[in-house]
Amino acid sequence: MTGAYSERFWPSLRAAFCLAIVVFLIAPMVIVAIVSLSSAPFLTFPPPGLSLQWYRKLSGSSVWLDAIATSASIMLPSAAVATAAGTAAAVGLARARIPGAGLIASLIMAPMIVPVIITAAAMLGAFRAWGLQGTRVGLILAHTTLAIPYVVFTVLAAMRLVDDRLESAALTLGATRWRAFWRITFPLILPAVLSGLLFAMVISFDELVVSIFLSSPTVRPVTVQMWSDVRGDVDPTIAAIGTLLLVFSVSALLLETALNRQRARPLVAEAAATGPEATR
Repeated sequence: MTGAYSERFWPSLRAAFCLAIVVFLIAPMVIVAIVSLSSAPFLTFPPPGLSLQWYRKLSGSSVWLDAIATSASIMLPSAAVATAAGTAAAVGLARARIPGAGLIASLIMAPMIVPVIITAAAMLGAFRAWGLQGTRVGLILAHTTLAIPYVVFTVLAAMRLVDDRLESAALTLGATRWRAFWRITFPLILPAVLSGLLFAMVISFDELVVSIFLSSPTVRPVTVQMWSDVRGDVDPTIAAIGTLLLVFSVSALLLETALNRQRARPLVAEAAATGPEATR
């Protein structure tokens, strides 16, 4: 009886603990989404009623629309460049025998480890000397630098699961190394590349500290505009834009999860196919 009770108790306790953590993490986001639908003229919870007035105000505000457009114009090129550079770096680290590959990988990971305010201060000094401070190009380069590590380690994990003998077989059949990569390796790591692209987009769109250091009154991403509004006159419009950012991040996360499942499906199929042969 004690053993049966223990088998039921500990899984239930773990499930309850995990549920409590999920609720603790998600509750503030849910509150923000509810406040964005408030009919009150100021931030209050619970709201006295429901209304879309703050979304209408957001859609009619040139300041917020310009900030969203600025973030999008920075996010798309920075994510594209980070994905291309990060994929190339991951392939090089996985396939080429580079002396000090471990050190190179550690240096690539530096933007993830170094406190972001130190990175922002360093970028401010360098970009000001180069004439890029307060420009869109400067923000694109900064966001690209921050996003590359996420792409590298996402793609690198997939590259380590790809059998390099497949490329070798293509090379022995007359394919060039470039053609072997695009026809053999790249389709296998494509879900990881797309996952890295999504990570890069989310990192760029949500970045605040570096954007504060490098933005200007004419080039102001949406996160900097949110920070400026929070420090000044706050109204539930900030909750509406926060909800939109939340929807974007959650959508990217769900899409990345779907890509991970797609990436794992061929590996499961391969394991199922080779399993009987391995047992003979």
